Formats: sequence, structure tokens, C-alpha cells
Amino acid sequence: MILLLAAACGQAPQSTAGDTPAPDKKLKIALSNSFIGNQWRVEMENVFKAACAMPPYLAQVECSIYNAGNDVSTQSRQIANLISQGVDGIVINAASTSGLNGVVQQACDRGIVVVSFDNTVDAACGLTVNTDQIAFGKQLAQFIVDQLGGKGNVVMVTGVAGTGADNDRNKGAKEVFAANPGIKVVATYSGMWDSATAQRATSAQLPALPQVDGVWVSGGTDGVIKAFGAAKRPMPVFGGEAENGFRKYMAGILTPKVTGMSIGQPPYLSVISLELARAVIRKEHPRESITIPFPVVTSESLKPGETVFPDLPDSFFADFTDSGPDAALILCQEAATDGTPCPGKTLTVNLGTS
Repeated sequence: MILLLAAACGQAPQSTAGDTPAPDKKLKIALSNSFIGNQWRVEMENVFKAACAMPPYLAQVECSIYNAGNDVSTQSRQIANLISQGVDGIVINAASTSGLNGVVQQACDRGIVVVSFDNTVDAACGLTVNTDQIAFGKQLAQFIVDQLGGKGNVVMVTGVAGTGADNDRNKGAKEVFAANPGIKVVATYSGMWDSATAQRATSAQLPALPQVDGVWVSGGTDGVIKAFGAAKRPMPVFGGEAENGFRKYMAGILTPKVTGMSIGQPPYLSVISLELARAVIRKEHPRESITIPFPVVTSESLKPGETVFPDLPDSFFADFTDSGPDAALILCQEAATDGTPCPGKTLTVNLGTS
């Protein structure tokens, strides 16, 4: 189901649970972000800013953004201040899964709609917008299996050990590989979700490895490709993250051209959360959490300027926008790079992706 967002303007007074703000009043919705210390977070905030400056949000929502320096106490205080300001909704990328539960419950008790995404909170009263990280691992692994016809040597380049996303991604991949006895995992090592680290680790592993037919990468895929190239090893099939550099290799913008599938945690989770909060407050959507699919491209489906960006850095996350007929939303490059609205565009957000 695609929600076509109404053009009603709207500042809502502080509402209590069950109340619907007057349709001619702007809603106050704040983004509470734990930290802004990497490219993904920069893009995540930029697309939130851009969405807030585009119709219909420009007329309907008064947006604000707070960063907590990855400090739970600071983020808790900021949320408490938002409660006292009488906001209608708070979307949260949390510094702690459980550390914000108390202040989130306070917000819920005041009738404030709370939506957390990416790093979500445990508080039962809040809603969540997220992806399925086990499905991430499975989807990339199955692509490799299918490309290899169920036979071949595979390397797994994992992420930051001990994190929930790394555990889930690895679990999904291992389930698929284990179900295909012709696939042999010949090495598993961490690339720390970082291209430079993944390149160094791969360069260290390659001299001891047999022929490699497929590489499953949780992050830093372009670095792994560079390591294979420097070692003059034949290019395997790649299943990896949404780094723009990886997609440049997939598209043949960088050489050698590789066969691959690219998916990733989309920075536009912040915009999906904004829309869910808005729609729930207006009683246009059930008070339900949603899981969205990963935006996905293959070497054959890449489109320069839409899903790969020749003029942007390799480190850029190319899935700041979705694509295809069932896209969650479509955003322009400027939204992610500068936080500016897409010229002449009314933003339509699809919440029917769970």
C-alpha cells in the first residue's frame, strides 16, 4: 500500500493519548540521534532534513534534530527536554537499546508517538522501523549460491564482532551456505565494516587461500575487490553492502567490472520513521512497527545517477534512495549530500513494505 500524503497543513497542541491533533496545525516531530560520526549518519540526517523541507512535510511538520555525541545520558536529557516542549512525535536512533527506556516511557505516557530505527529501543510502548539483518545475510548468500550453481569456494568477510547486526548477518549467510553442500567456506575474517580494514585483512588472507569463487561481504566490499586486484587474483562473484565504490565496480565505472549484488541498511530509515510518526499521530496508519526490505541492485540493474553515483566518493552509501515500482521513497542526490530538498518534488513515502 502506498500512502499518498495529504496536503493538509498542520502545529498541533500537545495531545494526550488517543487525541488526533487538529488538521490545520503543524505537528512537531524531532529526530533524536545518538551520534553523527560516520558517513551513514550524515546521510541519514541529511535526508531527514531534505524530507522536512519538501511537500507535504514542509506544510505539515515542524522538524528539529538533536545529536547526543553517543552519550546515553545526553540523549536522555534531550528527549526529556522534547517532552517538556510538548512535541507530538520523536524519532530515535538510540545510543542504547535499554538505556532510554525510562524517558521513552515518559514520552509515551504524555501521548507522544515514539518511533526508533536502526539502533532501536526496547520500550514496549514505542514503535520501530527497521530491516531484517538475518535476511541481509541470507539474500547475499543465496545470490552467490545461485551465481555459482551451488558449487564453489566462498570467503566470508564479517563486520564488527559481537554487534547484533553482525551476528544476525553471519547467521543468515551461514544457514544458506550450510544448506548447499557444494559450497565450501574457505575463510572467515572481519573487515570491521570498513573498506580499508577489509582490504588489509583480505590482502593478508589471500596468499594462503585456494581459488575463491564467491565473496560474501558484510561491509567494505570495494576494499576486498581492491585486494583481489592487487594480488592479481581472478575476480569472484560478490555479495556486498551498498558502498558507492562497490557499485562503481559492479557498473564498470571502475575496473575491473565485477558481478555482484549490493544491498544495505538504508539511511532513509529516518524518513520512513518520520512518515510513520506523522501518519500514526494523524490516525492515518495503525500504531504498528514496520520492517522494510533492503533496497537491492545487481550488476545488470544499476543505473548511474539513481543507484550508483559516478561523481560521489566510494565511501558514500548509495542506498540513500530506493528504486523500482515498489520503492519505499525516491530522493535526489542533493538530499543525501547537502540535506536540501529535491527540486519540484512532492515526497511520497510507502509504508506498505512490512
